Amino acid sequence: MEIFIGIRDNTRQLALDVDMSENELIAKVHEALASAHGVLDLTDTNVQRTLVPAHPLFYVQLEPKPARRVGLAHL
Repeated sequence: MEIFIGIRDNTRQLALDVDMSENELIAKVHEALASAHGVLDLTDTNVQRTLVPAHPLFYVQLEPKPARRVGLAHL
């Protein structure tokens, strides 16, 4: 699943490709936001760990990977 994270007062967004379900990711975001000093801890498909402080989170956009089509589906 590809995710985009917006940070307050920043014009760029973080883009990560993570190997987890939508429900797992939503639970991690809720857990980070529930704590006063929460941190969103994610590991992408390249095994790079990214830590984002929860306080400046502006948005988290989820985009599931499209299913691969085989054959001549567009005809």
